[in-house]
Amino acid sequence: MGSLNLPHASSFKGGSETFLRNVLESILKTYLRKNPTAKTIWELVQSMDNEKICYDHFTFRTFKVDGYGIDSLSSFFMDYGYKIGGELDFPKNKSKVKWFSPPDVHVPSDGHGLTNGPLPRIVIAEVLLDQLSHESQGIIRKYLKPEGGKQAVLSTTLGSLIWEKPTWTDFKQLAKENEFAAWALIHGYTMNHLAFSVHRFKHQFSDINFIKQYLEEKEFKLNTDGGVIKVSEDGLLLQVSSISDRLAVEFADGVTETIPASYIEFTQRLVLPQFKDVPYDEVKEFHRREAFELGNASNIMESTRFTTEV
Repeated sequence: MGSLNLPHASSFKGGSETFLRNVLESILKTYLRKNPTAKTIWELVQSMDNEKICYDHFTFRTFKVDGYGIDSLSSFFMDYGYKIGGELDFPKNKSKVKWFSPPDVHVPSDGHGLTNGPLPRIVIAEVLLDQLSHESQGIIRKYLKPEGGKQAVLSTTLGSLIWEKPTWTDFKQLAKENEFAAWALIHGYTMNHLAFSVHRFKHQFSDINFIKQYLEEKEFKLNTDGGVIKVSEDGLLLQVSSISDRLAVEFADGVTETIPASYIEFTQRLVLPQFKDVPYDEVKEFHRREAFELGNASNIMESTRFTTEV
């Protein structure tokens, strides 16, 4: 992933661009360390034609309670020039998502990765606690301390829970009502998934159909909800995601169970119709489909589904 060397980095209210990139790098390293399948796919992508990686978005989950909501994490990124891009509501999961567009920073023509490549969008989902049963609310509130949300960025860089690890009994009970909330309770602010920016690849991986075929041939388990390739209504946003790793976790009451961890995604943003005549080598990010799609996102969230009963 390389060391950072940005002598001309822009400054933001929160500090330097170099620091922001270092934080994102730490988040990435923690995510790869904790998710072996995602790390294998990440390494395979780099090995193909010496491919250069760029990221579309990094996604996190939290709870809307006692300072742990979206703002607990987004405030850091907004201090570094991120701006609210939009939001989506997910009634099925009793959650809301906001996404944040990155600041406009200088990226060299060969810039890639987090060293000097385009900064990823940030996507943060929060479980709407007041829409859960009183029993589930009680379980969550039992673990989350009022001031803990202030440590959100530190938690996601370390991959460490701010609160005490839950018991299997509490986790199992919460998962029966809301798997999304149960995932957040055991994994905290650890990155839920990253998405590669497909259109920025230079070789075979610049085609999402090739990616699908390649991953299937390598026998990776892919999310099939809504089709392996999820396509937005306008046909301009295409996404493929893996099924999350299932990892053994020892809960606070000594029970060890296998549960979903994180996954990895590929996102392709096609050129908007009004820019179809722009020469390919002149196409910029603003010429492409922006934002996210409710249908696609709902299906992709199923990548962390509990495929066996808990």
